[in-house]
Amino acid sequence: MATELEELLGFLSSPSPPVKKAAVEIVRDLTGSEDGLQSLGSYSDVAIPSLARLLGEKKEVSVPAAEALINLSQNSDLGAKMVERGMIKMAMDMLYKPDSGIIHLLVMLLVNLSQLDAGIDSLIQSGDEKMHGLYVMKLVRSFCTSSDDKKGDSFEHVGSVLVNITKKEAGRKLILDPKRGLLKQIIRQFDSTSTLRKKGVSGTIRNCCFEAESQLQNLLLTSEFLWPALLLPVAGNKVYSEQDTSKMPLELSSTLSIEREPVSDPENRIQALEAIYLLTLQVKFAAQLFSFMFW
Repeated sequence: MATELEELLGFLSSPSPPVKKAAVEIVRDLTGSEDGLQSLGSYSDVAIPSLARLLGEKKEVSVPAAEALINLSQNSDLGAKMVERGMIKMAMDMLYKPDSGIIHLLVMLLVNLSQLDAGIDSLIQSGDEKMHGLYVMKLVRSFCTSSDDKKGDSFEHVGSVLVNITKKEAGRKLILDPKRGLLKQIIRQFDSTSTLRKKGVSGTIRNCCFEAESQLQNLLLTSEFLWPALLLPVAGNKVYSEQDTSKMPLELSSTLSIEREPVSDPENRIQALEAIYLLTLQVKFAAQLFSFMFW
């Protein structure tokens, strides 16, 4: 005899829209508590695919379904099951459907799933030579071309996805690949007014700097944008004179010679300092840095 929870999950496939809507909202609410997560975890083989199928429905159903999956994916075991079931591919396919109304939620789901090693491998498509990096290239393009407007910034959480994937060597090498030019695109978003975007950019740069020993040249290819992103967070709001900035790179001197708001977020400053430290361990970079920092 089916339990109440099994019956509830069965209603997620109901042909009746009102029944389906009511069921998915109840499931979503259950995922908001630890007890509910544990109960649904026992039926994850049914709950996960049932909720995933609802992502393509109208917003009144797809939104609570996506919210439920986000909550479930915070549990690493359940997140791993989602990755095994191809949830990242499904999320990416849904993300770029013209009529998708849950972009923000799908990106948040990717944030959670990319905290897992298996999730990173799936997102960078490490096992597919022909498709390797395609998902990440799409996300970076969306991150860099979308903007915050009255409807909200649907792709701002991509910054957190990029931080997650660059915690792994394969992810760092993908972002640093000069043929793809992804890091240069990402760094430009440091000028965004969004704190979340700035954190994503700073964290991604910092992680990529762990590859400085073998990838220094590729990092220096982005120096036009890298210098401001690394040094402005720790430069305060002092306006430097023309004499002070004469030995600096143009992209940095022009910024430091005008009034500006200081970077107030301590996390950004810490990440910038950690990145600078990692880079200065390399002789070539240290020479370039000190040549204009101590004029």
